[in-house]
Amino acid sequence: MSKGVTFYFMRHAETMLNRMERVQGWVNAPLTDKGIRDTQRSGRGLADIRFDAVYTSDLMRTIETANIILEENHHADHLIPKPMKEFREVNFGYYEGLDANELWRDVHKYMREVYHLESVDNQVQLFLNTVHELDPYKMAEDYKTFWMRVESGLLYLLNEHADTQQNILIVSHGLTIQNLLHGLIADFNETQRLSNASVTKVQYIDGQFKLLSYNGTSHFVKE
Repeated sequence: MSKGVTFYFMRHAETMLNRMERVQGWVNAPLTDKGIRDTQRSGRGLADIRFDAVYTSDLMRTIETANIILEENHHADHLIPKPMKEFREVNFGYYEGLDANELWRDVHKYMREVYHLESVDNQVQLFLNTVHELDPYKMAEDYKTFWMRVESGLLYLLNEHADTQQNILIVSHGLTIQNLLHGLIADFNETQRLSNASVTKVQYIDGQFKLLSYNGTSHFVKE
């Protein structure tokens, strides 16, 4: 009988660009005081979980978030986060750092004019391909580029941890986690944006991915 493995996908703490509702992909920004406090609360709620390994993207906001989580954990003395560029957020190219409303306005307009769609919900591939098309410099990732990058990181995790019955923490980014779930979980249709420092649990067992929980914040310890 397979032992499986459980992945805890956590979105990073709130940053200044998050607070200002700016587009934040590969660009970085410092964590806000609220982001640090909320991550501490999340970490305290996870303090008794024994993680066997911790991975982050190679962007500072995920590394700093992981370090806060580990400071609160009761079993983390031996753990050192491993940064992986594979788990970076989507690269938004031209739109990096701009008002998020500008990005959504341009995307919705393009979707209506080209695909006759009024909503981008659950249109993962079209959304990323649209941002790529709208970027005059073509630096934004299209879906194929994004998926190949993230999939290579996932395959690494499976090679290291499948059938170990371990708990693995991956601190990554909102769209990266959501798009990853779209690619792994059959009939995944969640459209709720992931909260900062939230936890989404996924089990991999007998060759199948199973969503155990999504966007969990109920474990946050009250201040």
